Amino acid sequence: MTDSRTAYSIQYWLESCPQGYLKGTEFGHDRGAKEPDFLLANPLLREEAIGTTVQLVVGERAALAASSGLINAVPDAASRTFLATQTLDEARHVEIFTQRLFDLGVKHDELESTIDRFANPHLVRFAEILLEKVDRRDFIASVVGQNIVLEGLAFSTFEMMQTANRDTNPKFSKTLSGTIADERRHVGFGENRIGSLVRQHPERKPEIERMQKEMAYHMLATFADRFRGQANAMREARRVAEEQSRKEGHPARSHVWHGTDLTTADPAEMEAVLAETVLREFKTRLARIGLDYQSPERP
Repeated sequence: MTDSRTAYSIQYWLESCPQGYLKGTEFGHDRGAKEPDFLLANPLLREEAIGTTVQLVVGERAALAASSGLINAVPDAASRTFLATQTLDEARHVEIFTQRLFDLGVKHDELESTIDRFANPHLVRFAEILLEKVDRRDFIASVVGQNIVLEGLAFSTFEMMQTANRDTNPKFSKTLSGTIADERRHVGFGENRIGSLVRQHPERKPEIERMQKEMAYHMLATFADRFRGQANAMREARRVAEEQSRKEGHPARSHVWHGTDLTTADPAEMEAVLAETVLREFKTRLARIGLDYQSPERP
């Protein structure tokens, strides 16, 4: 009997994801894990955590709408199967980050008003650009926007946040580690599947490159808004982390990501390293599929 297990198959997804790195978890983290008391008890840090998590929910809602909307626009059965698994991944991401909002004290009946309050307008526009392509069933542009641009943005952002939270918030760090594994698969699909279609339809390149440039601008504007408003919360988080370390009898640990110490960097430095990392990855991945990276204006 022929084994139909491939990187795009349901069986591969079952073995690698729910039966693999997610086995034994609930809402992406270890069973029974809680948000740290110092976070829940500190109004400034709690509000900053809610604001950050809202951006994750907004991004993942867009990813869910895009992957599910593309299922009936795909040109081949293998891609349809992969997008079915990605749709479930994205639904899980929406669920786990929404659950984190509840864990942070957001009431169920205040979820949508909280998202409306904190959602960055540039991130909302970023999602709209992608979903306009999905609504037109433009498979090539949509996969570039979803699996290269949006997933590439999420991959690096989650990596940075996972590094920063590794010691101070193991629950959230564990949640992020599973989403990183998912995003790695999604980006791989985008690179492997769309390159041949771009070569078959070179006339599409200018339009898709314009989309990438516009999405990248709104991504950078989101980073600028978020980091430029974080100085007070960042100082408070470091004060609390140092206090916790003293109580536990060890010095505060450094968390270095792409050469930047996240425990000492100021907001501008953190914004710069995240933006530079994401844009560098965009250039590399777009080149692999035959597209020329377009530099956006800096907000």
